[in-house]
Amino acid sequence: MRAQFVLSEIGVGLRRNLTMTFAVIISVALSLALAGGSWLASQQVDAMKGYWYDKVQVSIFLCNKADAKSTPSCSKGAVTDEQKKAIKADLEKLPVVETVFYESSQEAYKHYQEQFKDSPVAGSLSPDQLQESYRVKLKDPTKVQVVSSAFAGRPGVQEVQDQRKLLKNLFDLLGGMTAVAFGTMVFMVIVAMLLIVNTVRVSAFSRRRETGIMRLVGASGFYIQMPFIAEAAFAGLVGGGVACGMLMTGRYFLIDHGLKLQDKIPLVNFLGWGDVIKVLPLVLVVSMLMPALAALVTLRKYLKV
Repeated sequence: MRAQFVLSEIGVGLRRNLTMTFAVIISVALSLALAGGSWLASQQVDAMKGYWYDKVQVSIFLCNKADAKSTPSCSKGAVTDEQKKAIKADLEKLPVVETVFYESSQEAYKHYQEQFKDSPVAGSLSPDQLQESYRVKLKDPTKVQVVSSAFAGRPGVQEVQDQRKLLKNLFDLLGGMTAVAFGTMVFMVIVAMLLIVNTVRVSAFSRRRETGIMRLVGASGFYIQMPFIAEAAFAGLVGGGVACGMLMTGRYFLIDHGLKLQDKIPLVNFLGWGDVIKVLPLVLVVSMLMPALAALVTLRKYLKV
């Protein structure tokens, strides 16, 4: 009987405040979709950092004929075969170095053409304009300075470049975008909470006669508050379900189909469906608890029982 009464009161409350309930569902859905999306974005950035920081660490670019006039460190001309052998031998002697890869100017030109094949400037360079280089993988990525101090300014060396600094700018941009998404999510959560509070207040006011009668007959405070809390939790759960649908739809159209980012950016290992599915239960739990707690606090203040 009590359960039937609570369920009937939930239905009455939802019908009386249908517009505000719909607004609560939409605001909860948007805020939790942003929260889940921001969390997944931060996980994606962390995964990319771990992948790229492990693969690209230090590049030692060697002088070519074109650098002799434009680069002070290459004023003595292009790197010689003896200098290349000495640089490689000294690199392999360093205890911090794990692997040394050599890239010729022809290989650099080939990679350039593959990367910028659709660009109008793709044909503006010739192989002899690109530097030969040694790509160095370190045992400890934090020891870049050891290589830099040993080879910067050395005859035949045009530049020692910490590749992580280039990637850092990209990851800082992605991190900034994630922070903006988190900020927007916080704003949407505040809006959702205000809507929930207002909806509960209107619902309690519209049923003040029923709650007054229940107080007179000795109903407990929790029993009187339960329909209002359940209404808010139900609306939040629906919003959470919509948020889960938005997250799954976003993953499907952005990566697998639609934009097909996985095909367009094969160098990025995007998060799989398992990572998305792990977030969904948390979204549903928060979608129920957030409105329920907001309703409970509101009722303690505005519904004297």
